[in-house]
Amino acid sequence: MSSPSSRDFAECEAMLREGSKSFYGASRLLPSRVRPAAIALYAFCRTADDAVDDPSLVGKSERAIAVAVLGKRLDRVYDARKPEGAVERAFSRVAHEHAIPRALPDALLDGMAWDADDRETPDLASLEAYAARVAGAVGAMMTLVMGARSKEALARACDLGVAMQLTNVARDVGADARLRRMYLPTTWLADEGLSRDEALALALRGPADPRLRRTTARLLRRAELLYARAETGIGLLPKDCRAAIWGARLVYAEIGRVVASNGYDAVSTRAVVSTGKKLLLLAEGRARALVPSRASVDGPLDATRYLVDAVTPESERAA
Repeated sequence: MSSPSSRDFAECEAMLREGSKSFYGASRLLPSRVRPAAIALYAFCRTADDAVDDPSLVGKSERAIAVAVLGKRLDRVYDARKPEGAVERAFSRVAHEHAIPRALPDALLDGMAWDADDRETPDLASLEAYAARVAGAVGAMMTLVMGARSKEALARACDLGVAMQLTNVARDVGADARLRRMYLPTTWLADEGLSRDEALALALRGPADPRLRRTTARLLRRAELLYARAETGIGLLPKDCRAAIWGARLVYAEIGRVVASNGYDAVSTRAVVSTGKKLLLLAEGRARALVPSRASVDGPLDATRYLVDAVTPESERAA
């Protein structure tokens, strides 16, 4: 695979080195043939996210305009018109070289539109639909960049993305509340006798109310199930990519364990995995990458099926 132009790649890399230190560090585990494309992909995702979360935007209408502008950026990326700027040019090249269907970055923008519209997540299905868009789609695109296109590899990559996003939600209950966001499913909150507004108010106080702790624990149990499902797909990736993805899976799941060790209080404290623990988990990931994975009998999640279908030939979908 050829890389994005050296100047465009350097700009993407510099941006992530300063603004996305976790991803930048993790990307160093990827093989050199994959890393430039992965950085270009993530740089586009990061700039898109920053554009919608810009604190200067006031109200839903301005955020909706920001999402529409991102749609125009994708038009330039995928159409014959010349992309503008280093990130667009780099991502355009990656999207065409790796045959990334536009449906995948469109899904990412759709998830951002949910945030822009302050859409609620009434149940687990709606939360996973949101997670499929903002994280599962990125997992699917990364899978294509690494060189895997099978239905199972894509389904398991989406599982991993959704699991990571559920972990984000569990970790950031307090931080999201300060942005007037509450992603914990409304029906789960109702099981604890809470409305969404009551949960928001509790999440702004701290330490976490026992009812929020129980809901957070419930969400992390779902994430653990999806991490386990995702493992079977790592062995379907090229051998030189497996250690990096194993490492990402283990480190992200550890965030949930830190939340648990904090008594599931994600309001008054933010779970952080220590550098030493990360290094141990990355070493474990390299070891696990050498072990053959078992075959999976699970199809895609309902929330991610359309992402898998966007890539998978129709003849394979029915298999």
